[in-house]
Amino acid sequence: MQAQQQTLITFCNPEQENFGDLPLLQSGKRTTRKWTLIEEVNETLSGQEVLIRGRLSSIRAFSKLAFLVLREEYANVQAVLAKTKDGQVSAEMLEWTKKISPESIVDIYGVVSTTKEEVKACTQNKVEIQITKIYVVSRSNPVLPFQLEDASQPFEAGEVEMEEVTKEESKENSKAGSRVLLKTRLDNRVIDLRTKTNHAIMTVQSAVCQLFREFLYQNKFVEIHTPKLLGGQSEGGANVFKFKYFEKDACLAQSPQLHKQMAVMADFQRVFEIGPVFRAERSFGPRHLCEFTGLDLEMTIKESYHEVLDVMCDLFEYIFEGLEKRYAKEIELIKLQYPSESFKFKKPVVRLTFEEGCALLSEEGVKQSLFEDLSTENEKKLGEIVKNKYETDFFILHKYPVSARPFYTMLCEENPQYTNSYDLFMRGQEIISGAQRVHEPEMLAKRAKECGIEVETIKDYINAFKYGAYPHGGCGIGLERVVMLYFGLGNTRKSSLFPRDPNRIAP
Repeated sequence: MQAQQQTLITFCNPEQENFGDLPLLQSGKRTTRKWTLIEEVNETLSGQEVLIRGRLSSIRAFSKLAFLVLREEYANVQAVLAKTKDGQVSAEMLEWTKKISPESIVDIYGVVSTTKEEVKACTQNKVEIQITKIYVVSRSNPVLPFQLEDASQPFEAGEVEMEEVTKEESKENSKAGSRVLLKTRLDNRVIDLRTKTNHAIMTVQSAVCQLFREFLYQNKFVEIHTPKLLGGQSEGGANVFKFKYFEKDACLAQSPQLHKQMAVMADFQRVFEIGPVFRAERSFGPRHLCEFTGLDLEMTIKESYHEVLDVMCDLFEYIFEGLEKRYAKEIELIKLQYPSESFKFKKPVVRLTFEEGCALLSEEGVKQSLFEDLSTENEKKLGEIVKNKYETDFFILHKYPVSARPFYTMLCEENPQYTNSYDLFMRGQEIISGAQRVHEPEMLAKRAKECGIEVETIKDYINAFKYGAYPHGGCGIGLERVVMLYFGLGNTRKSSLFPRDPNRIAP
């Protein structure tokens, strides 16, 4: 019905007409026209004609003129269409323009002029464009799932965003009633990602990967690409996606763990990977996803797993400083909608043993077993304690109990109830899990059996250590969790491009 009600589109000939819908672009020809980015439109172009392609954010129409706001990524600019006596801008052109639906893609020709007053709603606030020609490249459906302005409403510091809300809650909470709920936004993620905040979040996510790569390349790491289709489990446990690989049983990689270790055994002494990780966890909390992006590294060690931790401390110093120096604009945009305390990183990085962490919790009256992993609640509480005592949002906890770590984790020499393992925390939540690995094949097979893993399914992995094995260690980092915690977003779904959880496998 909606399609039937839409106005029939008649394509124009831009060589003869000043406005209209352009024919479908099918790469039929190229021209020498010069295009200008919206972010480049400023006072230096005053009096010059520009050609711009952008998305129509809004339009305010009057009898003889219309104000359009066009945007491109973070930048937006006001364009004015005014009826002229010479017919360059006719009444028909003005009426046609008024009917363009917001979010449509348009091309405009126009002359840049400076404004007497700042255009407060635009980033290019000292200029505007006097439109001489306007064409629609692609029309948006006039009915949007939600308005971008509603999806961009700021939150109060520490406020928890609702995924769904009842009518009663909506009446009681005006903010919840006017805001776009997270579920609605994720159901229409393409529209949601158009907000400046989400654009900035994804840009920072990309930046973390870039800085991660830069640092590791500078420190003689080699990037590898491990298989995601496995014949055996890489972590153990039940949180694995199983499927039929032709006539065989197989699963999706829970991490690149086994293959990055095998790469080290192939004499690539320092390796890293950025790639997808799959976990079949029926967790509906804000920290967990069924598919996330892993930033993994593995390296040989000479004497101690603290050599890996030294690299990790330097790596995150490089990442955090790089974000502050290169992406200040994006950080400011994100904080406008999601205000939070600036992330504190202290050097040297605080390193606590698991026992020391348990002692700090005990001093605050929190019960924590020395031989069981930390609960999420206790992780957060320990983060608060460390923040108050050491004034940092980033710290390391190491020497975890054996029950809390995978089969390939090296046991402590002085006490085999503990392991040479470590987690790194941001704002009281774990972002990195790692350890020195077992590089002795008999010990590895024994540990696998103890953890309920069929040795036959990982025999190629175990065999990789039979021909001379370097002592080594490494870690895996959750990209979405790093971005979420850096900005205090409260939910990894906000820092994932198209999140996957037990309830969501689309769009």
